[in-house]
Amino acid sequence: MSQNGIAISVKGLKKSYKNLPVLTGVDFEVKTGSIFALLGPNGAGKTTIVRILATLLRQDSGKVTVNGFDVVSQPDEVRQSISLTGQFAAVDEILTGRENLTMIARLRHLPHPQPIVDDLLQRFSLTDAADRRASTYSGGMRRRLDIAMSLVGNSRLIFLDEPTTGLDPEGRIEVWKIIEELADNGTTVFLTTQYLEEAEQLADRIAILHKGKIIVDGTLGELKKLFPPAKVEYIEKQPTLEEIFLTIINQKTTV
Repeated sequence: MSQNGIAISVKGLKKSYKNLPVLTGVDFEVKTGSIFALLGPNGAGKTTIVRILATLLRQDSGKVTVNGFDVVSQPDEVRQSISLTGQFAAVDEILTGRENLTMIARLRHLPHPQPIVDDLLQRFSLTDAADRRASTYSGGMRRRLDIAMSLVGNSRLIFLDEPTTGLDPEGRIEVWKIIEELADNGTTVFLTTQYLEEAEQLADRIAILHKGKIIVDGTLGELKKLFPPAKVEYIEKQPTLEEIFLTIINQKTTV
């Protein structure tokens, strides 16, 4: 079990590929039941962190615990307590939506899958399309089904690695609503994204990964304090997260 309300604890995390450092000392914590957004440019190492947290990749050094379990010495316990949704919807397009969910329920050895499947179909507004092949689904519907599959078994922590990549604005808003509902129901959400608006809209806490380290970690309000004061002309314009992000990155690059 997670201790002291901390779902994820990362201290001194390092990882290199073929002697090329990717993570050079990453530190952060994620509170239980919160939405934590990890931002960073392509190649910054966001997916590497997710893979280490999900026990799919072993770190070179550092202490990492997920839901109170060590990812190296207790990988089975970690896997049983989490779900992972990758950048691309991992649904079987030959199967129907209902069959996809039933398959995952059986893989998780749930004794009575049908009520769970029916509930998820309803929660994700897929009941009408439940018996259609997933190949006929829109991008937003596939992503909703993908996240629903991740929730079979009521995992306490869900990793969403760029969950709205490739979705149109309407599909993105649908996924945002689902993420907010997850957190409202007590699920911890670890979100990686390239959409700064997404982090601004959803996250309780935001971290920026740059050159192998977390250079900023705080609430949106705390990050706004790092931005130069607004110039008061006719009205005071508050900085967007995108402006804050670019300012912080540029400051770190020029130091």
